Amino acid sequence: MANNMPPNELILHQKSKALELVYGQQTYRLPAEYLRVLSPSAEVQGHGPGQEVLQINKEHVGITQLEPIGHYALKIYFDDGHDSGLFTWDYLYALATEQTTRWQHYLERLAKAGYQRQQ
Repeated sequence: MANNMPPNELILHQKSKALELVYGQQTYRLPAEYLRVLSPSAEVQGHGPGQEVLQINKEHVGITQLEPIGHYALKIYFDDGHDSGLFTWDYLYALATEQTTRWQHYLERLAKAGYQRQQ
């Protein structure tokens, strides 16, 4: 389901390294690591299907700044220096509502690559 509207509230939790999105009565808490490894940037997504770059060593990444871009997107500045790629409201909503599936897919890709996440 698409949702091109911004959330009613965006709350950055720097200590717990998460971004909280509030849509009416629904609240989603997206860890910075999750947002970082699924960034819409070409650096992460590649320039076409099958060109995705698996992101590793992002377990402790945080968010330093949020910048609204027009009425359609959010630019997220991560403390590892990554700040390319615009998170459209539609993409953020998809990340929120499909978090379990997308995170599991990421963990499966890590395991297939032989990478063990640090806690």
